[in-house]
Amino acid sequence: MNTRRLIVNADDYGRTPNVSRGIRQAHLEGIITSTTAMMNMPNVDDDLRLAKAETPSLGLGVHLTLTAGRPVSARENVLSLVDGEGKFWPLGEFTRRLDLIRLDEVRVEWRSQAERFVVQTLRQAQGNAGYLPTHFDSHHHTSYFTPGLFRLMLELAQEYKCAVRYGIPPSGDPDTQGIPLERLAEIQKAAPSLLAEFRTPHPDVFLGSFYDQTATREHLLGLIGNLSAGVSELMCHPGYTDEILQTGSAYNQQRERELAILTDAEIMDAIRQNKIELTSFI
Repeated sequence: MNTRRLIVNADDYGRTPNVSRGIRQAHLEGIITSTTAMMNMPNVDDDLRLAKAETPSLGLGVHLTLTAGRPVSARENVLSLVDGEGKFWPLGEFTRRLDLIRLDEVRVEWRSQAERFVVQTLRQAQGNAGYLPTHFDSHHHTSYFTPGLFRLMLELAQEYKCAVRYGIPPSGDPDTQGIPLERLAEIQKAAPSLLAEFRTPHPDVFLGSFYDQTATREHLLGLIGNLSAGVSELMCHPGYTDEILQTGSAYNQQRERELAILTDAEIMDAIRQNKIELTSFI
């Protein structure tokens, strides 16, 4: 039997309280099964507490971040990652400076983000251990920009015994998933051997096209209707916009449109009619 399983992961949990609120609603009223938290955002601790209280069945991972906000680590430990104000370089500048980024500093910062997740969930746990993240992915897909960055994510996943998103498009796919075009062939060549080396769990298929202009009901219905056998991951970005988001992100009003689609009865009916099992990374 060709079972089709679908992880619907909402990126950017913790980006703002209203983004997080929308993600929780999309889990309770729609098809969201998983989310990844931006552990360097000011309100993420409260948002994690609300996730555990309101949506205990929502999978929680870490959205490894290098291109938004400030680092979790001390500034002096990640100097190649930040500007003169101690903020992460924005995506364009990060990409231009890619050869100047120190991988040892990325390791320090990503591990700090993962540890903050464990510490915050420890405070909410009933026992004496925090929750390990279900998986890692990355803001703006930066963990796939070079083989070195991808290796660091796989090392971290091995340490925390979790899965990863495999967001590297196959050769010939016109959608680069945000990976700089001049870097794409190198990571496509290196990724299979890195996966074989670490044997890191990951979905069979990554669906990253439900975004911005293609985040439509029709497009999502097409993805659902043509879902492959095995485990697929659908990336999405639902939420409610607010002043913080509008001033800090170009992706704001689009999140409310995604939220409406992901909680639409027609979408949920399509999941049932196609006998798709909604699941998380665990």
